[in-house]
Amino acid sequence: MERDRLDTEIASLTLRALRRVLRSTEIGNRELALATGLTPSQWLVLREIDSRGQTNPSAVAQALQFSQATITALVDRLVALDFVRRQRSDLDKRQVRLEVTPAGKAALVEVSDPLQANFTARFAALQSWEQAMLLAAVERLATLLDAQGMEAAPLLDSGRIDRARPD
Repeated sequence: MERDRLDTEIASLTLRALRRVLRSTEIGNRELALATGLTPSQWLVLREIDSRGQTNPSAVAQALQFSQATITALVDRLVALDFVRRQRSDLDKRQVRLEVTPAGKAALVEVSDPLQANFTARFAALQSWEQAMLLAAVERLATLLDAQGMEAAPLLDSGRIDRARPD
């Protein structure tokens, strides 16, 4: 009886902690959207293109672990916002080069994704055994929620990765 009560209490505390993570992600996404009009995945793609100067979509997809189709959809939105310019190679018309426009650079300077940046910095500061323990716990949580087979990008966002507009 005591064990059942304890299990229920721990499950409840775990769900509350998970809810705090989800809420923090929602709030961070909303702040990013208000400041830039971008989703976290769009912002991440914009930042990756900027860090490379000129690049191609395949390199961005590989660096961010996104599919090629996802990168195409995200870049379409960034081009529509005039944050990224697509340019065909003069040497090989099949090749497309991506470059951040001045408006895109201004958006990056204007706001960062503090949620993602804070998590990454704080996670990196943990001991390797703590990082491994957290990974194991979160992977187990994904299994408990029947989410182990879902495709997920390495970013804090709860919506579809390739959605055109912030929620």
